Amino acid sequence: MKLYTKPGACSTADHIALQWTGGPFEVEILSREAMKAPEYLAINPAGAVPAIVDGDFVLTQNAAIMGYIADTFPAAGLGGDGSTRQRAEAARWLSFANSDLHPAFTPLFNPGAFHPDEGQHDAIKAAARKRVRGVFERADAQLAGREWLAGFRSFADPYLYITLRWAHGLGIDLSGLDNLAAFKARMDADEGVRAVLTAEGLD
Repeated sequence: MKLYTKPGACSTADHIALQWTGGPFEVEILSREAMKAPEYLAINPAGAVPAIVDGDFVLTQNAAIMGYIADTFPAAGLGGDGSTRQRAEAARWLSFANSDLHPAFTPLFNPGAFHPDEGQHDAIKAAARKRVRGVFERADAQLAGREWLAGFRSFADPYLYITLRWAHGLGIDLSGLDNLAAFKARMDADEGVRAVLTAEGLD
């Protein structure tokens, strides 16, 4: 299995998940330019990461890739203990990160997609910061009394972690969200996470 990733993008979450499995995998780290090169567009015509190639099987879309990783390496327990309920709980929080949290950042990364007038961009970003904070408050509440989003280490946790790194880089106020702060500290110290950050030049 080969993962294509860009440092610090949502694909870094997949890299962490693969590292956590302890299984064999390859990684190709792409630049923004390489993502638009013909060689990569033949793998993912959208020119986006992540993508994985496993033999003759090519898969894109983060949530699908996370599920594939979990099912390929079931002993890692990233989709739960094999029960329907734990799989659903892991999928619920992966969906939260993928569908609620990640898109909330889009106006901060690309305000021009929401309004062509640059004079409106500060207002768009301010609204987005408020929304991001609100979504993180839900994650903070979920982490009360828990180390992991689903109650066990799952494929949702690396995705949450990467968005926390984005928030830190953007200077988003997460003060008072102590459960999230403790979660990020645990992830920062995790051996597998540290290995991925080093491999992607993020440490």
